[in-house]
Amino acid sequence: MSESIYWRNRELRKHVAVIDGEEAPTIVLKNGTYLNTYTKQWLRANIWIFHDRIVYVGDKLPEKNQSTEVIDCDGKYLVPGYIEPHAHPFLLYNPENLAMHGAEYGTTAFINDNLMLNFLLDRKKAFTLLEEFNQSLVTMYWWARFDSQTALQRPEEYFSTEPVLSWLKHPSVIQGGELTAWPHLLDGDDRLLYWIQEANRLDKPVEGHLPGASERTLTKMKLLGVDAEHEAMTGKEVIKRLQLGYQAGLRYSSIRPDLPNILEEMLAEGVYTFDHVTMNTDGATPSFYEKGIMNVCVEIAIDKGVPLADAYRMASHNAAAHYGLIDDIGCIAPGRIANVNILQEKENPHPISVLAKGEWMKKDHKEKKLSSKIDWGNYGIEPIAFDWDLTLEDMQFSVPIGLNMINDVIVQPYAIKTDVTLNVIPDNTDDAFLMLIDREGNWRVNTAIKGFTKRLGALASSFSTTGDLIFIGKSKQDMLLAWRRLKELGGGIVLAHKGEILFELPLALSGSMFSGTMPELMEKEKQLRKLLADFGYAFGDPVYSIFFLSATHLPYIRITQQGVVDVKKREVLFPATMR
Repeated sequence: MSESIYWRNRELRKHVAVIDGEEAPTIVLKNGTYLNTYTKQWLRANIWIFHDRIVYVGDKLPEKNQSTEVIDCDGKYLVPGYIEPHAHPFLLYNPENLAMHGAEYGTTAFINDNLMLNFLLDRKKAFTLLEEFNQSLVTMYWWARFDSQTALQRPEEYFSTEPVLSWLKHPSVIQGGELTAWPHLLDGDDRLLYWIQEANRLDKPVEGHLPGASERTLTKMKLLGVDAEHEAMTGKEVIKRLQLGYQAGLRYSSIRPDLPNILEEMLAEGVYTFDHVTMNTDGATPSFYEKGIMNVCVEIAIDKGVPLADAYRMASHNAAAHYGLIDDIGCIAPGRIANVNILQEKENPHPISVLAKGEWMKKDHKEKKLSSKIDWGNYGIEPIAFDWDLTLEDMQFSVPIGLNMINDVIVQPYAIKTDVTLNVIPDNTDDAFLMLIDREGNWRVNTAIKGFTKRLGALASSFSTTGDLIFIGKSKQDMLLAWRRLKELGGGIVLAHKGEILFELPLALSGSMFSGTMPELMEKEKQLRKLLADFGYAFGDPVYSIFFLSATHLPYIRITQQGVVDVKKREVLFPATMR
């Protein structure tokens, strides 16, 4: 049992006292039909809840019930609260507003990437924050990253043995990974191998990141201790992972909405066993979550013909079993956390009522309005106080190689032929200035980017893989204007064109995360998408395009803290310039 949901002896005695009729349950869900995820049966039962725990599932009703809230669920269907097993909770949103939004739609547990916490907080503050999240109504678990997925100037500050293992040993951390640096592992990085072995020793699975991996590579990674993988893009790739003993995650995200096709292909191949399959949204951008999170994935699975019990298990029981949490979450049974979704019909996974840790997140379609409980300022996560300035002298572009966008996230090198010594790049080319600047103002990397915009004056963003600043644009003056507004906001995303500010998205939480509500953020993101499309952005997901400009787990060339990097050769082509 995780320390985050540890019940003391006196609490356990009270749970037993409810069964003996000495204590009254707090809630009874009467006459409902629930999915028993162990037997894959729909069974009629009464479910007793005492505060945050299910204490009884069966035919009986409690003897003592004077203070009990009794909900008649006759004609309703009950399933376990959904689990998002692969969350990146920092894609403009913050972990708290993502979790609260997801819970309204039945996703009551999240297993979260810790990458951004590595960059934003020292470990003591980060671990205190994890403890605070343990008090949330939404059940929150975390990963321990082994690599940064970019080229840092001082990687040892974040990814050396002592900090990595301290994360891995934390009781709220339940897996190692995801492992984007797997090529280093195969090349003989024994430090990475040691961390994987330590995760295995702690009975914490390790998740890989192996897009397009061959059978040979998948086999090697399995031998080295990797347990799960979520990068399969076809049904056959998923089947191969299952055959090799992997836990397979099926992805439905804004950048890779593969789930419907994968399921069609798996079923066409005659695969009807889904016990080691989960679904995830892999850190989708905000508006992708407009209708919820895992409830949307379950709907797709049902629509594609996955057996009904398996569709729900893929979003609950299977993930809990893989992470060793099945005694805590992922099913409706005695002793589990009271995460329960109440459905109008068993084929409709969008709940009319949601219980999270025994509290109503939604009741009869009415959402419970919860205020934010995390005081981010206590952790120093607040607007950035920039104490430096950007000038025209910083905007010297002379390198011969730039970044050419092939799609939203794949970038190839190209020979820059446009005159980038000008103050304005003409609109008859889709080249633009590209800069990555240290958020402390100590260094910069200047090059060009092709394919992001045809005529936009400037985009300035403090949202990036590492929290450093990204500038893209046709006009140096507009870039300076966008910078000045970004500085006033203390971080965010700003668009400027011909001397005017066109758009701003304040990211008051360290320049990386929005502090308002998810609906507000969704509208802002939609505005950003439309504006960038109007100015020539031709792909689907500009937020990920910006975020992954520094991501060295993707081909072929990236702009990083070290400079412009050839990913395959692992070479710095043009180093960062000190300011």
